[in-house]
Amino acid sequence: MKNEKRGRPRSEGELLELVSSLLPKPSSEVLTGIGDDCAVIRPMRGNNLQLLKTDALVEGIHFALGTPPERIGWKALCRPLSDIAAMGGSPLHATITVAAPTAWTVAIWKGLYRGIGSAAREFSVSVVGGETVRSPGPAFLSVSLTGTIPKNRLKLRSGAKPGDLICVTGKLGGSLKSGRHLSFHPRLAEGQWLGNRKEVSAMMDLSDGLGSDLPKLAAESGCSFLIDPDSLPRHRGCTATEALSDGEDYELLLTVSPKEWPFLMKSWDTCFPHTLLTCIGRMTGEDLTPTPLPSGYDHLRPTKS
Repeated sequence: MKNEKRGRPRSEGELLELVSSLLPKPSSEVLTGIGDDCAVIRPMRGNNLQLLKTDALVEGIHFALGTPPERIGWKALCRPLSDIAAMGGSPLHATITVAAPTAWTVAIWKGLYRGIGSAAREFSVSVVGGETVRSPGPAFLSVSLTGTIPKNRLKLRSGAKPGDLICVTGKLGGSLKSGRHLSFHPRLAEGQWLGNRKEVSAMMDLSDGLGSDLPKLAAESGCSFLIDPDSLPRHRGCTATEALSDGEDYELLLTVSPKEWPFLMKSWDTCFPHTLLTCIGRMTGEDLTPTPLPSGYDHLRPTKS
């Protein structure tokens, strides 16, 4: 399309054609996808459970004005993918809702869906529909994502027990200031691998910061916790406080049976030699005082004026 940096889509139909051309072809179980009133998916059979997740991005909160649209699209789909990874699951189908200012040009729309399409191709997601609406304020994106997981592989936040080791994948801290929050890769392969391990008792993704997310896992499991802040795997230049509170890490937090930890680590190092898996503490009985932690991000916490 000529002058796409200035020109805007002339109709919703034109935008639909543009979006469809930038996304991967739907998988074989999709009967109808983009273009009908609803997506139609063949039902799953056997012992698989269905996973459902929705996630939102707001301009000024999750990305700054002027952020390249490709990075916004990548992050929009990869955030719920990180949640699927934390369950040990595999993603299937996504619908995308975009509330956009009228000034958005064809170039912005194309960039956004190039980013979404890149993530969809890399992680085998079929984008099967969604909605586009006009926004009088900041841009807003919402992604609904389905997934699947065998019943015996499901990992919840509620499975940890006193004595279990607390572990994290990768490194923490500095995601916002470095820009990693726009280019991270969700730990899908790692999550599926950990989901197959009986010694892993609980798991969740780290999006709001370890200081906020670990207490959530402990509360769901009816436990308390002790960690050593000096043991945290940190990105270069980050303090322990930043590793605990910055958020937007999109790593995995998990608990592991202490007896099985050496065997798990040996297998992990073979399968994921370039990704750290670090023990940072242990779960305790809920009657014990937890290690004091700085809070991570809370969307509903009042901001200072």
